[in-house]
Amino acid sequence: MSVREFIVNVSPTEAMEAIETYVVEGSVSGTLVDRYARQVGEHEVHVLILEKYYMRSNNRASLTVTIDNFDGKTKVHAVASGGSEGVFFRFDWGAGNNFANSVEVALNPYIV
Repeated sequence: MSVREFIVNVSPTEAMEAIETYVVEGSVSGTLVDRYARQVGEHEVHVLILEKYYMRSNNRASLTVTIDNFDGKTKVHAVASGGSEGVFFRFDWGAGNNFANSVEVALNPYIV
């Protein structure tokens, strides 16, 4: 499991679109599993669940990204999981780190 968390200087909607574009359109095996969004006044939250196949672990890894602006700034929280190749071993050959890092790469120009 790999976790990334940071603040960006774009809206939650813009951050969500940048991540989705980078993962889904920027790779062969990246897919959007589900998207959930809620907005109340100026506050919004987006949850993205993405999957991507990694040959190094011979498995599909999952990435859950939560983006909100409840504190007046856009906060991004990304968790990658499910990339390990065995039943008993949780070693994923770096697939989880790579998938979590993709959020940071997609939003790099906007990270505060």
